[in-house]
Amino acid sequence: MTRKVLVTGGAGFIGSHVVDAYLAAGDDVTVLDDLSTGKREQVPPGARLVQADVRSPAARELLATGDFTLLNHHAAQMDVRRSVADPVFDAEVNVLGLLNLLEGARLGGVQRVVFASSGGTVYGETARLPLVESAPKLPASPYGTAKLASEYYLATFSQLYGLETVALRYSNVYGPRQNPHGEAGVVAIFAHRVLAGQPLTVFGDGGQTRDMVFVQDVVEANLAASHVALPSADGVDGRAFNIGTGIETSVNDLAATLVTIGGRRVEIRHAAERPGELRRNALAVDKAAQGLGWRALVPVGDGLRRTLQSFREG
Repeated sequence: MTRKVLVTGGAGFIGSHVVDAYLAAGDDVTVLDDLSTGKREQVPPGARLVQADVRSPAARELLATGDFTLLNHHAAQMDVRRSVADPVFDAEVNVLGLLNLLEGARLGGVQRVVFASSGGTVYGETARLPLVESAPKLPASPYGTAKLASEYYLATFSQLYGLETVALRYSNVYGPRQNPHGEAGVVAIFAHRVLAGQPLTVFGDGGQTRDMVFVQDVVEANLAASHVALPSADGVDGRAFNIGTGIETSVNDLAATLVTIGGRRVEIRHAAERPGELRRNALAVDKAAQGLGWRALVPVGDGLRRTLQSFREG
């Protein structure tokens, strides 16, 4: 059965890969993107593009009248540093933007919302890794706070209106199409500079760790979250799933691996650490394995090779 799907942020890094997958599954796909960071050329043929801000009346009206079955929400202000510098703007896009869409979804009879949340920021700093979904939520940045608030709004709309909601708490996603000049993505930044023979800048001592998950694995999680039968809601964590590998990789190791794969001699420099960023992160993924039938399959070494190759090919 063909579904009508709206993917916000579908011209961006992760969203465009998700659009590809929905189209391959035979869905009727519309992309909502303001193209502030997304690229028109990343919207594949077969998907309709509506250029609009998620905060706009046009975005709400699109959902209210578009007869969509599914909303996949990837559009976001995704720069942790910008959220620290301008938390009001971050909340306007990430919280009020979501509410605008949810109002449209409610009016338009949308059945399910799949939401791109952030397992890298909603939990905050903790000594107990890997993090399970029920771990304490102590965001270290306004960005993480906005993502967590969004999950609560999703739970509220689910209770009030019966809207099915799924929050996918991503770890650090990397892969082809990530913008090396954009707001996030250390792998894309490093890969671009390695191929250009330019120095890499590591903030802090480089011992900080991240759970690196390849974008194609994330796409598979989105497809699963779009159709599986959902469990009964159990608080805000009931419909949330960590999407990661459970493995810590240091920034130093990422830099060294990409330099080795790239076959270039590149200087690695260190600069002062940045506020609002975690020291360590890794996500437990047993719940996604049980509830979504999903696990990440691409080892970080293979993913880094595939990413670097995509940058080589332009």
